[in-house]
Amino acid sequence: MMKYSKATNYALHTMVFLTLNPKGKSMSVESLAEMQKLSPTYLSKILTKLVKAGLIESNPGVNGGYRISKRPHEISFLDVIYAIEGQTSLFSCSSEHDHSFHHQGCLIEQVMVDAENNMKEELSKKFIIDIANKMELKG
Repeated sequence: MMKYSKATNYALHTMVFLTLNPKGKSMSVESLAEMQKLSPTYLSKILTKLVKAGLIESNPGVNGGYRISKRPHEISFLDVIYAIEGQTSLFSCSSEHDHSFHHQGCLIEQVMVDAENNMKEELSKKFIIDIANKMELKG
């Protein structure tokens, strides 16, 4: 099974919490961290990456905090994963110099790349808003 970092897990949860927040309202890093039992310092690093990716915005001031900056139905799981993990491939061909092995390694890589592309396609069709809506129904 492919493994994403804990940061990606927290980022996905944070995006759902921010999506569930009333439109235009900000949430503080402290309240977002408390909801996930994290240190605000650790969560701030994740929030910074989400801001850089243009998924959320930071509002300074007394009632400041973070809120969704795009329309929630446009934010896919893949967008959030890319914001945290970057867009590098999960698998790369072995860099052996022996040509016969290298060729086999690249055949293996093709299988892995195809699988990764299928996963990316699937994650690009799953939106944060879908999870938020399910949570609201349970709420």
